[in-house]
Amino acid sequence: MTTTTTAVTFPPLTETDAAALVARLRATFRSGRTKPLAWRLEQLTRLRALLTENRAEIREALWADLRKNADETDRSEIDLTILEIDDYLNNLKDWLAPEPAEVAVSHLPAGTTAHTEFDPLGVALVLSAWNYPIYLLLTPVAGALAAGNAVVIKPSELAEQTSALLARLVPAYLDTDAVALVEGGVAQTTSLLAQDFDHVFYTGNGMVGRIVMRAAAEHLTPVTLELGGKSPVFVDRGTDLTVVAERIAATKFSNAGQTCVAPDYVLTDPDTAAELTKALAQAITNLYGDAPQTSDTYGRIVNERHFDRLSKLLDSGRTAIGGGSDRSDKYIAPTVLLDVQPDEPVMGEEIFGPILPILTVANLDEAIDFINDRDKPLALYAFTENDTTKTRLATETSSGALNFGLPVLHLTVPTLPFGGVGESGMGNYHGHYSLVTFSHRKTVFNVPLS
Repeated sequence: MTTTTTAVTFPPLTETDAAALVARLRATFRSGRTKPLAWRLEQLTRLRALLTENRAEIREALWADLRKNADETDRSEIDLTILEIDDYLNNLKDWLAPEPAEVAVSHLPAGTTAHTEFDPLGVALVLSAWNYPIYLLLTPVAGALAAGNAVVIKPSELAEQTSALLARLVPAYLDTDAVALVEGGVAQTTSLLAQDFDHVFYTGNGMVGRIVMRAAAEHLTPVTLELGGKSPVFVDRGTDLTVVAERIAATKFSNAGQTCVAPDYVLTDPDTAAELTKALAQAITNLYGDAPQTSDTYGRIVNERHFDRLSKLLDSGRTAIGGGSDRSDKYIAPTVLLDVQPDEPVMGEEIFGPILPILTVANLDEAIDFINDRDKPLALYAFTENDTTKTRLATETSSGALNFGLPVLHLTVPTLPFGGVGESGMGNYHGHYSLVTFSHRKTVFNVPLS
């Protein structure tokens, strides 16, 4: 199957249309329909069925959009989303139980009680990204439904086939009076952002994140921004570089590097850099063979615009591994760059592609300074067996997450909050944390009249 480059024309959505859509969903919410536990569990069960019953079509759509193979689609898109849904199905009843609060204060009448409970916000807007167009869309949608909200869903127009498939499947499985999917690009998104939502959840880049936040501010709407940034990897002296290289390669080059928490660049000492490069060459060969372009497990860049952007970054430093590209196939080889200077283009923005710069530092002090001189990353990764090094990285840096020994995989654990800090985002989600995000923690205070 080959990818399509035909431009898709989406139905227009005026602000009047968007207002009517939100009003319809808000009427459903105000009717109380979305609040009972039974409705929430039913919607989550149907969402799960959407994924399990249409696995083959989802695989085809993601192959068309990103050349994502079936195993990767199952692992990183479908099954991860099911794991999140199952967490709600197994725990939501307990999570929603009112939590008693201590009110033993002398000035209150005897018999006074209080508790807190999760109160649904109302109508949420979920704006998603193209790189994991199932997982990054339906995971927050599951959280919004679990919290008892109505939801407007906006998939990314760049994942054209996946967006079209979801536009067909979502109304066939979910309550159409409470859940609506809108396809489209900038015009449709702009019309939606002009509306008064109760929460806006956006996954993407910081430039659009600012637009989302400005629009939400007009209505004092709370936002969750899941952004990105340059997630560094510190590799300490004396680590097992075979293991390090295998884990960096597997997490960096999956989905052709188009992952928000992918390792963005490596910091290590000069001797380790040389040996790590050799180990990375072998790890890449182990993953994709001698000709990654012919491998059915190596993805493609989403479109020509992103291909052109990434191609310009290949001129930074010195190419040690890879460097090849084919615009007609939207292919960029798994690439490792050496002798990269901090002011070169590849270090000026989040790479979001299969290019890995290795920069050398003299020691841990220099690495920490390098990290702290830049925006707070979505994740910081380190390979070290030194407890002091781990403690210093934990206490002297700030990031959305800090992983020792394995990049990226914290994203797949529903019991952990996922989110950024500073330029890499605000707020978090997954599991119970999504329930917090899409709810108001309401105090209920009860004082006897006699």
